Amino acid sequence: MKLSKKQYGEMVKKASPNSKCMRDVPLAFLIGGLICTAGQGLTELYSYLGFDDRTASAWCTVTLVFLSALFTGLGLYEKLAKYGGAGTLVPVTGFANAVTSPAVEFRSEGFILGLGAKIFIIAGPVILYGCAASVAYGLIYYFFLR
Repeated sequence: MKLSKKQYGEMVKKASPNSKCMRDVPLAFLIGGLICTAGQGLTELYSYLGFDDRTASAWCTVTLVFLSALFTGLGLYEKLAKYGGAGTLVPVTGFANAVTSPAVEFRSEGFILGLGAKIFIIAGPVILYGCAASVAYGLIYYFFLR
């Protein structure tokens, strides 16, 4: 069966779900804002408990990563992401979810071939290209901008 571009376009349009942008954008903003507000609240709590700003920020990050991993393991993060969409990609919680999800998914395959081999299947490219970009930017700065 040979399809023309027009026929193919019509098939794609028919099969693609309509975007609910007017609903999704505010929800992403709300959920992302709530995650950031929780982070700020944690930082304020740790400061109130007597930690200096740098230590309070570090404990906030550790707490958010732990909660994100815990919620992923319990299946709650996926439910939150269903409504919050891109708002759940707030860097530290989204990254923790990206590392934890494959670990949960492939745990039945064992520690070596499941967990060990697949834990960075989502986060690996982010780490790889982030490191490569930082080396490239460092070289540009060293040779051209200092």
